[in-house]
Amino acid sequence: MKNYDLIVIGTGPGGEKAAVKAAYFGHRVAIVEKEEKFGGAEVVTGTIPSKTLKETALYFSGKYEKGLYGIDRDLRHEASVEDFMFRKNRVSQEEGDAVEENLKLHKVDIYHGVGSFEDAHTIKITSETKEEKIRGEAIILAPGSYPYHPPDIPFDGKRIHDSDTILEITRFPKSLCVVGAGVIGCEYTTIFSTMGTKVHLVNNRDKILPFLDTEVSDALVKQMDESGVSILFNTSIKEITVPKTDEEMIQISLESGEKIEVDMFLFAAGRSGNTAALHCENAGVEMGKRETILVDKTYQTNVPHIYAVGDAIGFPALASTSMDQGRVAVAHIFQTKDLDHLPSFFPYGIYTVPEVSMVGVTEDEAKEQKLDYLTGKARYSDMVRGKIMGAKGGFLKLIFEKEHQTILGVHVIGNIATEIIHFGLALVEEKKSLFDLIGTVINFPSLHELYKYAAYDGLSNLTGHKVKR
Repeated sequence: MKNYDLIVIGTGPGGEKAAVKAAYFGHRVAIVEKEEKFGGAEVVTGTIPSKTLKETALYFSGKYEKGLYGIDRDLRHEASVEDFMFRKNRVSQEEGDAVEENLKLHKVDIYHGVGSFEDAHTIKITSETKEEKIRGEAIILAPGSYPYHPPDIPFDGKRIHDSDTILEITRFPKSLCVVGAGVIGCEYTTIFSTMGTKVHLVNNRDKILPFLDTEVSDALVKQMDESGVSILFNTSIKEITVPKTDEEMIQISLESGEKIEVDMFLFAAGRSGNTAALHCENAGVEMGKRETILVDKTYQTNVPHIYAVGDAIGFPALASTSMDQGRVAVAHIFQTKDLDHLPSFFPYGIYTVPEVSMVGVTEDEAKEQKLDYLTGKARYSDMVRGKIMGAKGGFLKLIFEKEHQTILGVHVIGNIATEIIHFGLALVEEKKSLFDLIGTVINFPSLHELYKYAAYDGLSNLTGHKVKR
């Protein structure tokens, strides 16, 4: 039996970065992957595939250039589902290969098969051809997650999909019902709507993406509505009837009494920790709800030498945070003293059409916390760069406290919002004021001018008169 300083289960963002960091510091590391492809949900079924599809949808719909000087680009041919999936498959393959190359470059031993605990230090690896065991002084669990399947939904991977199987469709749906108005549901809703599919979004609440600033959430709802998306609030699925032939429509009855007919159905309301095969009970690891693993702020479980990171520990379940959770866990295991904890603030990126991103407090939270605050806002269409791009919607919103004008939150909806937000992250982290922002030189013309215009608008709201820009 081979002995390792660290064994990592899973090659997703948390697992890969943990393994590579430990190996970089000279430790003997093994990583176990049960799938043929490397990279976990980030590469195979989640982050990269869905974001690539979003960019592909924008390209084939002509929305990258649509409206520029009033000229629309004509497609050379009608986009096929093969066209739609080609770039997704290529980018995923390239990134999966890059993960494998990174592990090999750092001399991490790679094992293919299902990893499970035989005891607290021993991992059994089972594949189709053999079974072997390895021992680790420390273990990091990064098995990822899988789509939650309610028992009353007849998933078939053909017309009734989850967020994994929707990536393998062989034809475009004429119409689609999406259940779940969280990040995944909203992203796929706008992707398919952009490609011309009639989409019905079923939400059991009165608001989509409830963690967003309400003004931003409402703006996204408006844009969805203008794109032809039908959003059904405060209701849920009562019954689904799947016909025998593909030519017939799926019949969906809602708790509200409404009925809709669609070509395909996507359930995108929640994921569960992919932990069953680990047999954590053999190591004494405590589990939480939806098959998640309980950890402390250093990602340590109740068993001192076992840590867990990524989707399997629940919120926030982002590729960006998972990477650094893996690095933090290694820092604590081997006392590298280079990354003790994650920062207090990190950005959220939602790759809808249009994109949404945020950092810091929302206006709703500012009200709940009884903060003495004001806001400032700037619209894409008022920026010179926005006019050049033909932007018709989108805005950036600052939330700042009155006394010192310290920026507390930044919220963006519009083109490349997930890129623009990082300047806002620095403003919030470093507790910069509106005057610090105004005194910063920003490229002209650029979308980052949104920050300055929003700051001037905030000063106008503070002083009660228009501030010269």
